[in-house]
This record gives sequence, structure tokens and C-alpha cells, in this order.
Amino acid sequence: MKACFKRVGCVSAIGLGTWGMGGGFWTVDASRDGEWVEAIRYALERGIRLVDTAEMYGGGHAEELVGLAVRGFPRDEVFIVTKVWPNHARYDDVLKSAEASARRLGTYIDLYLLHWPSDSVPICETVRAFEALADKGVIRHFGVSNFSLDQLREAEACAKKYELAAVENHYSLLNRRDEADVLPYALSNGILYLAYTPLEKGALAKSPLLAEVGKRYGATAVQVALAWYIKRGVVPIPKAEKKSHIDEIAGAFHVKLSDEDFQRIDSEHR
Repeated sequence: MKACFKRVGCVSAIGLGTWGMGGGFWTVDASRDGEWVEAIRYALERGIRLVDTAEMYGGGHAEELVGLAVRGFPRDEVFIVTKVWPNHARYDDVLKSAEASARRLGTYIDLYLLHWPSDSVPICETVRAFEALADKGVIRHFGVSNFSLDQLREAEACAKKYELAAVENHYSLLNRRDEADVLPYALSNGILYLAYTPLEKGALAKSPLLAEVGKRYGATAVQVALAWYIKRGVVPIPKAEKKSHIDEIAGAFHVKLSDEDFQRIDSEHR
């Protein structure tokens, strides 16, 4: 199932997050590499064709795992998102980081994001580097993550040759702050909105309302939540490692919420 946006085209309507795979905050953990690669590959096989990672995840090791997992899949059918940490936001550092990420992935980057706003580097300097990377074919699109609307607009104004294509922020039925400004702005301007932590680390799986609605669709609470995001126009990127969890996530592709159920969930989770 695809979701289409003016600035990036069509992508998988649900993505897979990889935080925690291959290590933690700049620290490598190779103890479960086989399991993690298998999990990512299984998600791709189930139709989840957007994978989100970052240079910070496992100090780049998560990117290596993604690179191993995507081998054998048609490259134009997989959309790889990775992110540069703000301490690498300087022009030359962005170029080096992106090229290192591409080497670890073994391929070009579909979407390259600044992971967090930098306190010391002007956003226009980072965006200039993004545009140079797009010229070189290292990346196809660029965007930002954890940005407010004012910061997003500032970054957008810096782009001279290409459009800023995406924003990735924390968004869920339990965290709807972006509905005040960032989300409507993104949707009205064809910007891909990626929602991280959409299931709130299992909290929404326990929602009585989502479970009740799910009974009418033969779906779980998790699947109803993901279907709600899809209908809302965002691309959720839950993290999953177990095949049973990946099956559950992929099952959300087949849940089509009625307008009435969508509105009920919307109002009762405000």
C-alpha cells in the first residue's frame, strides 16, 4: 500500500523504524545482527518498503544492517531514510556523513534528514550541503526532523535548487501537538510527514477504544491505530523486530476505517 506526496512521490504507507537495532546512542551492538537483518528483510517481504535509520543508531551499524537487508530487493521499490546528527551539520561534515552513510548502506539515500535542529550551525548551511549531495546523486530528497513549524519554514526557505521534501516528528494519538501547525502545513504543501513512536511503546495496544473499533474490522488495536494514521495522511514508522509484530503491522494495510470510526477515534483521543 502506497501513500503519495507531491514532493517525494509515492512511498510505503507504513515504514519500519530501526532505533535499537545494531546498538544504541553511537554505540555498536553486533550480538543480534542476524536477527535484525532477518527482521528488516521480513518487513520488506510483507510490503513495508520504507525503512528509517540514522547515523547515530549504533554508530552507523544500523545502516549497515539495513544495507544487508535490502540486498536482492529491487532498489526502486525500497525507500531508505537516514539522518545526520546535528554535530555534523556543518557543510563539509554533512557531505562526509552522507557519503559514509551511503557506503554503509551500499546504495544511495532516498531521504536524508537533519536529525535535530543545530544550536550552532545555521540551517541554510546544512541545506546547501543537502543540495550539493542531491546534485551528486548521493541523496534523492532531503528534509528535517524534530523541527517546529517556524524552523521547518526557515529550512524550506533555504532551499534554492530543490524542495524540502519531508519532516519527521514525534506524533501519535497520544501526542498530537503537531496538529496545531506542522502537520497541516506539511499536508497542505505536499511534504511527507513521518511519524515516529506512533504506537507509544505499546501504550496504544492497550487502548479499549481501539480494541473495540478493531472488532468490527477483525483487527487489533495496533492495526486500527496505524490505519488511523494512514487515513490522517501521515506515514507511521513503528519499530518491530519479532515476525509476529511485523505481521500485525503489515496487517494494517488492509484495515480501511469508516469516516465515522475515524472521527470517533479522533474525538476520544483529543
